[in-house]
Amino acid sequence: MFRGSMVALVTPMKADTSIDWQALHDLVDWHLEQGTHAIVAVGTTGESPTLAVDEHIDVVRRVVDQVAGHIPVIAGTGANSTAEAIELTQAAKDVHVDACLLVTPYYNKPSQDGLYLHFKAVADAVAIPQLLYNVPARTAVDLKPQTVGRLSRLPNIVGIKEATGDLARLTHLKPLVSQGFNLLSGDDETAFDFLKHGGHGEISVTANVAPAQMAKMCDLITEGELEAAKSIHDALMPLHKSLFVEANPVPVKWVLEQMGRCGGTLRLPMTPLDSKFHKQLRDAMQRCNLV
Repeated sequence: MFRGSMVALVTPMKADTSIDWQALHDLVDWHLEQGTHAIVAVGTTGESPTLAVDEHIDVVRRVVDQVAGHIPVIAGTGANSTAEAIELTQAAKDVHVDACLLVTPYYNKPSQDGLYLHFKAVADAVAIPQLLYNVPARTAVDLKPQTVGRLSRLPNIVGIKEATGDLARLTHLKPLVSQGFNLLSGDDETAFDFLKHGGHGEISVTANVAPAQMAKMCDLITEGELEAAKSIHDALMPLHKSLFVEANPVPVKWVLEQMGRCGGTLRLPMTPLDSKFHKQLRDAMQRCNLV
């Protein structure tokens, strides 16, 4: 099963917007040292919409090679074209990832039957563990619990990243999904409660900048030390909130740049963090001991 703190890793870029391979290598090393439980490469936070297919797969391959089996590597391979999602998922399998993360088809606004058939087609085509990814705020489509329940019974579909922030979703999902199905939070603000009530892990933006704290929080929940875990969660709340003052990954890349971990460059149409948010982010970094 996929558990614990799984970082939704940024893709560091140089000033000319080319991928900064050395910074990527250094970030992966840091996560291995800090106890991150798994790495999600080229998801939303990794700027998947603006990476070319060859770049996308090269990032995944390099992360897999560097991690060398020490922790799982999950590749973002979702697309709003079913054929493209199959192509990306097969390419990720070819470079030996442990699983793939597939977002709901965005912009198309498919029906629940369309969503079921989309994910079924990918699962039928590529024999690799696959995680569904539900984030209606970005995709304009909501993967309903009943549809997740149907999908959970298909071979290769092993879990879901639920990023609605609605804790009631967990209650609705648990009786509908098959045994062993991975229930993962995709929302840092509500992740503690999600895990406390039976979730298995979190795919986290905050883990980019506070990996040890996020990993420790998840470990403590697993050990039943809820009060200590809640203390970490509460201490990180300024970051959980501030990292979404603009669209992800704009704020988290800015914080990483302030920390000296990588540059803050983004590819258009994403633009640098508005200066009006700098003080809020600096204050959150200070409160969370990141400076």
